[in-house]
Amino acid sequence: MIKISFSIGYLSSIGQFYILNLLTMLQIKSFTFGPFQENTYILYNSENKGIIIDPGCFETHEQKILSDFISSHDIQLERLLLTHGHIDHILGNHFIHKTYGLWPEMHHSDLPFIESQSLSALRFGLKTEQSPIPKVFLEANTTLTFYDDHFKIIHTPGHSQGSISFYHEAQNFIMSGDVLFKQSIGRTDLPGGDYNLLISSIKDKLFKLPNSTIVYSGHGPSTKIIEEIENNPFLK
Repeated sequence: MIKISFSIGYLSSIGQFYILNLLTMLQIKSFTFGPFQENTYILYNSENKGIIIDPGCFETHEQKILSDFISSHDIQLERLLLTHGHIDHILGNHFIHKTYGLWPEMHHSDLPFIESQSLSALRFGLKTEQSPIPKVFLEANTTLTFYDDHFKIIHTPGHSQGSISFYHEAQNFIMSGDVLFKQSIGRTDLPGGDYNLLISSIKDKLFKLPNSTIVYSGHGPSTKIIEEIENNPFLK
């Protein structure tokens, strides 16, 4: 029989290391906003520095829910990132810019969606405030660094030409926008959509990530890569 023993000091060190890891992990908070039931995400670190991804807050009460969370957690928003430019993912851009002084950052291919926001909104019977035009564009296969956190920018076109996903390898999650959902995939019948390209983005890029990778989608619940490989009926 092999007997394993640990000193109290060693166990204490393990506990301190575990607590330290918890304290330094990026926190993720999701909100479901707007008539399209779009997922808006706030990511913030141990210093309460934050990123907002795809703000869909459209109504005044939704904007209050978002701002109340930010203020109650003393979060300092520093970046506004977009997975793509469709109307449901940019409805809150004006509010975020006006309230926190942030400019959207996105892939350049989806800039036309920002520029035509008012027209797109009218098609759905919506009246919106115009998003500011991005000053920074995000390039594929580069790394976005936010303090101690690093995101690989993966170009995942198909739902739109400029769809990008943000992969955080250290914490094993990806913000996929409207590319991959729990047991579903993004639409390809909108301008810039391409079914074959979308399937390729999922299978050749997202499905190459570790099976345990958590997928935070633009709509609906989160999932894992292995769950979609095994169960997604659109990807068999």
